[in-house]
Amino acid sequence: MNNKILQLVPGVLLSAAVTGAAALLERGETALFGRAWLESLVLAILLGSLVRTIATVPAGCEPGVRFSAKFVLELAVVLLGASVSAGAIAAHGLPLLGGIAFAVVLAIAFSYTVGRFLRLPHEMAVLVACGNSICGNSAIAAVAPVIDADGEDVASSIAFTAVLGVVVVLVLPLLDRVLALTPLQYGIFAGMTVYAVPQVLAAAAPVSQASLHIGTLVKLVRVLMLGPVVLGLSVFRRDGGRRQSLPIAHLVPWFIVGFLVLMALRSIDALPTALLEPAHVASGWLTSMSMAALGLGVDARAVARAGGKVTTTVVVSLVGLGLISWGLIALLGIR
Repeated sequence: MNNKILQLVPGVLLSAAVTGAAALLERGETALFGRAWLESLVLAILLGSLVRTIATVPAGCEPGVRFSAKFVLELAVVLLGASVSAGAIAAHGLPLLGGIAFAVVLAIAFSYTVGRFLRLPHEMAVLVACGNSICGNSAIAAVAPVIDADGEDVASSIAFTAVLGVVVVLVLPLLDRVLALTPLQYGIFAGMTVYAVPQVLAAAAPVSQASLHIGTLVKLVRVLMLGPVVLGLSVFRRDGGRRQSLPIAHLVPWFIVGFLVLMALRSIDALPTALLEPAHVASGWLTSMSMAALGLGVDARAVARAGGKVTTTVVVSLVGLGLISWGLIALLGIR
């Protein structure tokens, strides 16, 4: 056990160093320009990706970087629940929840159709569709064994969604100004279009706390759609009667349960007030650290290796997802 912990130290320290550098750059922006044009969350991703692309991350750092990108992020999401009240989503109730579920199904169908039209193999089209519509790499990893996707398909799908996810995080806050979205509208739009939970935090936090809270809730509802989608693929897949089974943790991750528990406790005022601010600060720092680790795992050159068909499918699918999300907001009359 001690050896396993020691193996994590170099990568965790590297992620923390990148996070610290991002925080210093944000302060420098504020000192020079009176405001931070790029938040530390976004800077952490950019710095991490820059390090990965132009230098070689030592092999000894890889376990700690993966730990920071996964467990540290999950812990940050759990702590975020302490600062979120269920009232934000309860105000819109079942129409919003039902709309999110319908939008995810529609996005999967659209993305799969685009992939097949561009002559992607069935398995690759399914991976791209689920990754684009639900939760990026996590959805790809969960769906792959159910459809017997090969390693090359999985690697290509994950490589491109990782890079494009970073691009989306950088572009969305700019798009908010162009479309003149309200904080609530932007939060829902970010939660519906960004691939992964940490990226939603990075895309929504620079706009407002309201956007961050509703965006996180919407994204977690999307993640919960992974269970029904994987179950549906398993049931309807014709493979001689053989079915793949996945652990319940792949369908309902522990950090979602933790987030919902803390959110429920906060909503009924069962959490000590003295813990709320420290939980909020810790969540912000851990999120930045996971962003740095995420960047350290992204080589920007992977886009060139992903292939033209995959690239086109993912980009067109993302545009389609954005239009579906905008339509959902308009249909529900959210202001």
